[in-house]
Amino acid sequence: MRIPPGPTPVAGGTAELLGDADRDGAWVLMLDGTPQSHVDLDDPAHLEFEYVRRMGHVLDLAAEPGVPLDVVHLGGGALTLPRYVAVTRPGSRQRAVEIDQPLTDLVREHLPLPRGARIRVRAADAREALGTMHPGSADVVVTDVFAGARTPAHLTTVEFAAEVARVLRPGGVHAANVADGPPLRFARSQVATLRTAFAHVCLLAEPGTMRGRRFGNLVAVASDGELPIAALTRACARDPMPSRVVEGADLDRFVGKAAPVVDADAQPSPEPPEGVFGR
Repeated sequence: MRIPPGPTPVAGGTAELLGDADRDGAWVLMLDGTPQSHVDLDDPAHLEFEYVRRMGHVLDLAAEPGVPLDVVHLGGGALTLPRYVAVTRPGSRQRAVEIDQPLTDLVREHLPLPRGARIRVRAADAREALGTMHPGSADVVVTDVFAGARTPAHLTTVEFAAEVARVLRPGGVHAANVADGPPLRFARSQVATLRTAFAHVCLLAEPGTMRGRRFGNLVAVASDGELPIAALTRACARDPMPSRVVEGADLDRFVGKAAPVVDADAQPSPEPPEGVFGR
């Protein structure tokens, strides 16, 4: 592998690959100074970022261990989760949508994919690409899209959730990165929005973030089938950075009177405070 270049212009700003001082063979993709992805080339099953590990738990429980999945990743970055699925579920077919083609080119050149990985990356807007996918063609849809440090407004709505539900097979699972801070109005509205399209929804969150003490990443999980709440709870509890699984009546109380978001009223996720995510 060649030494990665310094700051590189990409469509979304300036990208840079920085070595992880704690792990040989590991790299952090920075986009305009914000950590965007972490990749361990020697161990693609290693997930460094806390919220990405929670998404990993969802993928682990989407089917029996080792069973291949059809996965759609909205937001590509350094393809951390596609790499994870490729090595934990060999033979999986994966589609990643990343609007920033120069960013994908940088990643492909310097951070090679695992041998045999079946990962196709498409340069397109996430929602537009989702709209072209066949109904019932995915077991899992992962949404982790940022413009700068904010989720674009058109990926936060009832209409978008309906598109995700259309692409999923019966019993399929949606996992979405929800970045928010006190008083968590955005997260509450996102749960209300997902509930318009899915019968079952839960949140995975670090307790301090869930209590509104700090800005952070929550993971919303949704499906038309029963979610593996007990198994998710165990996985989140034994994580190096434990998190809570909020569901049922607790989730009802969390959502309160928050209303679903429609396209006409959509706003991006909140801007992280200065100092969060290395900003």
